[in-house]
Amino acid sequence: MDLCCCCCCCTIYYYVTAAAIITFFLSSAPFSNAQPPPPASASPSPSPPSPPLPPLPSPSLSPSPSPSPTLVKITTGTVIVVNNIPSLPEEPPSPSPSPTIVAASSPSLPADSSQRKPRQLIIIILGSSLGAFFGVFFVVAFYFYIFRNKAESKELDEFYVDQVPGMPIRFSYKDLRAMTCNFNNKLGEGGFGSVFQGKLSDGTKIAVKCLNGFGHVKKSFLAEVETIGSIHHVNLVRLIGFCAEKSHRLLVYEYMSNGSLDTWIFHRHQDLTLGWQSRKKIIMDIAKGLSYLHEECRQKILHLDIKPQNILLDEHFNAKISDFGLSKLIDKDQSQVETIMRGTPGYLAPEWLNSIISEKVDVYSFGVVVLEMLCGRKNLDRSQPEEDMHLLDLFKRKAEEEHLLDIVDKYNDDMQIHREEVVEMMRVAVWCLQSDFSRRPSMSVVIKVFEGSVEVENNLDYNFTTLVVRRAIRADGHQEDAIGAAASPLFPSVLSGPR
Repeated sequence: MDLCCCCCCCTIYYYVTAAAIITFFLSSAPFSNAQPPPPASASPSPSPPSPPLPPLPSPSLSPSPSPSPTLVKITTGTVIVVNNIPSLPEEPPSPSPSPTIVAASSPSLPADSSQRKPRQLIIIILGSSLGAFFGVFFVVAFYFYIFRNKAESKELDEFYVDQVPGMPIRFSYKDLRAMTCNFNNKLGEGGFGSVFQGKLSDGTKIAVKCLNGFGHVKKSFLAEVETIGSIHHVNLVRLIGFCAEKSHRLLVYEYMSNGSLDTWIFHRHQDLTLGWQSRKKIIMDIAKGLSYLHEECRQKILHLDIKPQNILLDEHFNAKISDFGLSKLIDKDQSQVETIMRGTPGYLAPEWLNSIISEKVDVYSFGVVVLEMLCGRKNLDRSQPEEDMHLLDLFKRKAEEEHLLDIVDKYNDDMQIHREEVVEMMRVAVWCLQSDFSRRPSMSVVIKVFEGSVEVENNLDYNFTTLVVRRAIRADGHQEDAIGAAASPLFPSVLSGPR
């Protein structure tokens, strides 16, 4: 398509340029006032002398004077009209010769017809050139518009038909608007759009995610369907269908009645809390979901945005991983891949600084989520004193003091009862948080630790290295996010908002 547009543009360019050159030479050529050439029928040799004029008729004898006769003399290329010839006096007819008529010299008529023809030619050429230019321009623009729309629609159609086994249902925007009662019941809102509750015709509850934005939304939309649309696991949110209609991009998921994990562990509401057994089961569910993505799919699927907001809970508190908009697929035989930084500050592994990553970045994020679940607080908690604001700093200090029990969630008595088990789970989290990614366990090994068949590695490093986002002031006075390495996460940035 781009080559076709270039060829058309070049053709237009040369066409208009040629027309302009022709117009320039025609307009700059001098126009002569000379007599036009004789008609084609005339002989190029000098014309023979005109025959003598016939004798004038005798004047009428009527009392009123007759009008003066008009004589016309035709010469080569010239028409001379002689008017107002005085009447001859009345005489008896005589054989005297006819009076001599002298034609007064008259200036040649302007050669309007000879000048008008080149000007008409110029107008025709200019009109044709401009008409051709605008005609081709509008044809190319129209074709480009139609081609792009059809290509995008064809790309989506072929993508889902050819590449996704058990293709998700394709909904129309009108149908989804009806299923959600005109998007009336909002469940939540994040960086990429809003989520609304709806209901299928059979009564099944659904969650409809409406994506907002431009280029990055298309990438997120395709990435999400490419991954979760082709895989099925009990610990992954099921994609029921999608809508790709004009500018609308919507994803239809199974409805998770208990919302996201962050609602239950950060104590926004005192009546929403989880006991130890529920938390332990959720941790196991997350580990199983990640293990499936990393090791059991046709390609490795890196989620790249594991955090409590992306862990959803059903009515029985079964945990399912959601939001695959930032995910990346790599071949099984690839140990690492280079990519741009993506994810949420506070959950980013230190190797993101070099943009060379592996599935171990998800293992690191999992370790942060586990610590947050055990401590009942965010990685960055501004409500705490400054020295306790960052969870990883606090954890390191308490580990050195051997007072890890001090940071176990105090809002739940059941967590205090099982403090020893909680501390043992903390060691698993520390193993996942090792700065050297090669020392982190795989998610399948983590599952074996939970099952009791594998022990946690000894000699763990508590000097955590985490990517941080500092708010810097540029020379022009504007703020920007500066990425660096430190021992604990700082302020969140626009890299990824809660979704």
